[in-house]
Amino acid sequence: MDTQLNEVLARTAELATGWLGSMEERPVGETASVAELRDRLGGPLPEEPVEAVKVVEELARAAEPGLVAIPSGRYFGFVIGGGLPAAVAADWLTSVWDQCPALYACGPAASVTEEVAGAWLAELLGLPREASFAFVPGCQTAHLTCLAAARHQVLSRVGWDVEELGLAGAPPVRVLVGERRHVSVDRALRFLGVGRASLTVVPSDSRTRMDVTRLRELLGDGPAIVCAQAGEINTGAFDDLDAVAGLTTRAGAWLHVDGAFGLWAAASPRLRHLVGGLERADSWAFDTHKWLNVPYDSGLAYCAHPDAHRAAMSVTADYLVQGGPGRPREPMDWTPAFSRRARGFAVYAALRSLGRQGVADLVERCCAHARAFAEGLADVPGCRVLNDVVLNQVLFRFEDDATTERVLRRVVEGGQAWMSGTAFEGRRAIRLSVSNWQTSDRDIALTLEAFRKAAA
Repeated sequence: MDTQLNEVLARTAELATGWLGSMEERPVGETASVAELRDRLGGPLPEEPVEAVKVVEELARAAEPGLVAIPSGRYFGFVIGGGLPAAVAADWLTSVWDQCPALYACGPAASVTEEVAGAWLAELLGLPREASFAFVPGCQTAHLTCLAAARHQVLSRVGWDVEELGLAGAPPVRVLVGERRHVSVDRALRFLGVGRASLTVVPSDSRTRMDVTRLRELLGDGPAIVCAQAGEINTGAFDDLDAVAGLTTRAGAWLHVDGAFGLWAAASPRLRHLVGGLERADSWAFDTHKWLNVPYDSGLAYCAHPDAHRAAMSVTADYLVQGGPGRPREPMDWTPAFSRRARGFAVYAALRSLGRQGVADLVERCCAHARAFAEGLADVPGCRVLNDVVLNQVLFRFEDDATTERVLRRVVEGGQAWMSGTAFEGRRAIRLSVSNWQTSDRDIALTLEAFRKAAA
């Protein structure tokens, strides 16, 4: 091995393990302002080469105050998990191996690893065995992939080839979405030519779920796509997927499920009832950089209609080497991207390291921590929990918006924990999400104590 490469990789490993070893002592949030970070990282473009080890050391030193301790057990923001040891190690190998899994010919092992991990995930989450899948950057692109397949299918049924003819002059497609859907659904639909004004919004019931009675009234006839949700971003609530699936099946509509984090309830025998009817949907989108605790970025799109999925995504060209002995799976037939990272290695490693029982334990442990945190908030003066803690989300607020914002700011600036503010029913609130494999009883206790001090 080249001496310089050997040195820089060894030094990088030291810096990485040092960073991970600092989680207990360092503040969870950043300690530098944007101006300070620009000063530390900026400056003129270098005119001459700089030694690789020096580049890495100076980058680590300059960036450190601006790093958020996402791997920490006290990072509770945005439903973001940490990185399982096996997944982090596999992700390092992914960079070193530098495979391009667009085509089997570019990365045979990467392609087969995705094939195996994709089948394991379908089994783990109770998705149809025949479903096709795509490894994508995250749920945003997973929505795009699934909804492109949905658009193809519902228009194909009425005799319109959208890939050939486009949308101009196409029969109208009605898209019904829940009132409390995630914004990434709207964004994916916008990319596909469906603007916000074209959406039919189904109101929520008192439990922040899609109102099934109103969906029945609004569904109607003709090409239609319904977007349901497994895990509302603030409350963790689940739409009644079985009831929604019954309506969409009778109407001949496509049912897409946004399961960014909530779909992982299917991996737990204790929580699987929350996603009853899940297998009746037509497509599913979720992240592995959330509850599977795989390093960013990593998401999955699954489709119960492989022909529609392939028709929406596949492309051919004379120079693309596809197929061959053994009929390898060609990843490019299923994803929107040509060049991309070989995400399957880290997902494969995470599933191997945890096994079926380990995934269930991880999900259930996080939910138990969320319930414990909600119970502990009862002792915090002026605090009110706003949701039934059905999963890993705890939504709460204080007497008024100003107090809520002030308490949150004190906790975050104190460095003991990090979470985000949000808006709920027209008022400010705080959202805590437990998604990290390292979160412990002690982390929950320290965070509760930080809130008691901040409220006082």
